[in-house]
Amino acid sequence: MIEMTLVIFLLVALMSTGLFFSGKIGEWKSGREASETLRGVYSAQRLFLADNPTTTVSSLTEALLLPYLPDRPATFPTITSLTNATLSVRVTVSPPTINNGSGGSYDPSGNTKDSLWDVGE
Repeated sequence: MIEMTLVIFLLVALMSTGLFFSGKIGEWKSGREASETLRGVYSAQRLFLADNPTTTVSSLTEALLLPYLPDRPATFPTITSLTNATLSVRVTVSPPTINNGSGGSYDPSGNTKDSLWDVGE
């Protein structure tokens, strides 16, 4: 009887641990996808500025950078937050950041150089 209880407890504990880590892995994947998007925008910024050296970063717009993005998408990319909100990329700063909707930067990882939700180093 006790052995069966221990086995059931162990199975429930292992399942709970697996579910917890699968959620964290999903958050990590979302952060990496956001970083890839930001790196593409950062690359587009540098390419555009190389072609237009008198343009300032603060005057950049999504429309100006769109032809310089990798794979030439039809629309400018957006980023999905951990709460499934659609966020835009702030292109008027270099490196670009994710706009949290109220003027600040969105980076739930808490580190601006870890390549999760940011361009990294």
